[in-house]
Amino acid sequence: MGEEESSLVYHSSTEKPRLKQAIVLISSLISLSHTIKVFTAKWQSVRNKLEELFSNLTAIENCESSENLSLSIAVVSILATLKNCNELAKQCLEFSYSGKLLMQSDLDMLSAKLDAHIKSLSDIYAAGLLTQSNAIVVSRPSVSASKDDIRFYINDLQSRLKIGSSDMKKQALEAFNEVIQLDERYVKIAVEIDGFIYLLVNFLDSQESDIQEEAAKAVSLIAGFQSYKSVLIGAGIIAPLIRVLESGTDLSKEFAARCLMKVTENSDNAWSVSAHGGVTALLKICCNSSHCGSELIALACGVLKNLVGVEEIKRFVVEEGAISEFVELARSKDEVIHICSLDLLQTMAYRDESIRKMIIEEGGISALVRILDPKSSVSTKAREVAFRGIANICFSSENSISILLNCAFMDHILHFLRYGEVSVQELALKAAFGYAERLRKPRR
Repeated sequence: MGEEESSLVYHSSTEKPRLKQAIVLISSLISLSHTIKVFTAKWQSVRNKLEELFSNLTAIENCESSENLSLSIAVVSILATLKNCNELAKQCLEFSYSGKLLMQSDLDMLSAKLDAHIKSLSDIYAAGLLTQSNAIVVSRPSVSASKDDIRFYINDLQSRLKIGSSDMKKQALEAFNEVIQLDERYVKIAVEIDGFIYLLVNFLDSQESDIQEEAAKAVSLIAGFQSYKSVLIGAGIIAPLIRVLESGTDLSKEFAARCLMKVTENSDNAWSVSAHGGVTALLKICCNSSHCGSELIALACGVLKNLVGVEEIKRFVVEEGAISEFVELARSKDEVIHICSLDLLQTMAYRDESIRKMIIEEGGISALVRILDPKSSVSTKAREVAFRGIANICFSSENSISILLNCAFMDHILHFLRYGEVSVQELALKAAFGYAERLRKPRR
């Protein structure tokens, strides 16, 4: 190393100019790479790594790094690699390379060096050698932004998630959650960027509640896109989501449950949830209703509704004594809770006489009829769910018919046939026909 280079390494007064030089050179190389018409796949890979390196360096530029020997050495090494990259780019543009195999090998070596630089910068930040001063997330691209603009933005967020302080990470997660609710392209590109989804999954185990909550929100939003659910599953999302349900903040738990409900639709991934203790975690939420918010309980019921489509899981839920808990939830004064618990009970009772009997024995009929009481201040939706529940659960035996009679069920039917909204009238009429049909059946 020469005298001039040694001075650059050991004196921070020249560190920032070198850092700026690297940032400008990378920006130029990214633009240049778009004009190269040979080895396009390899140059695409190089460009992606240049974008990540660019984001890392711009994030570090906002940090105090006086007399940081490690960073100075890293920047000098990066500049040497960028010079090599520039030479290779010119050779490809001018078709002046010696041979295809040699150029392919040179580009592979370049990619490996860029990977090493990215890791080196992450290690420097992780070691606490840099102090954040004024980290600002880059401006969100416009509505008409190109795919490359969006990729650059997501790469910048990824760099901040990798090497940023807690505040920087939270800010980046918030920015990501904002854009993916506005434009699906951000989700598509985030999924394509190597390691981005794994970062989000890892943040679910963060000890910092703000970061955990934003990460849980992010994966829940991504799970709302059908085509990306498999990416989350492939990244190992299930186990961290269960851990959030067990020990996360209330808001994190809600996002985790919402995500689980999306990835378990049609009983998908049910066995994976069960294998990681998810059924038990969900039952605990339902059984500890006094310590959980209504939204979380409703979401837990929603996930369980998806899971009990698997017969073995349904039997486990029954063996845990959950039927009585769900019937108790159906009596809740909170409408969201009793609607979701009734939905769950109906799903479990479908084509299962033994479970219908258990629901009735636990007082399920009185809970349903109570919702139909015209004096009760419940919504039309709640009454619709209650009518369906009675039709699906309570016309199964003479005993259940007797209980319905004793609960003034027919009085409620007559009231809603006269005064109910159209949707409720239709269900009341169906219930009346079902009730009459059951009465016509011969006694056993």
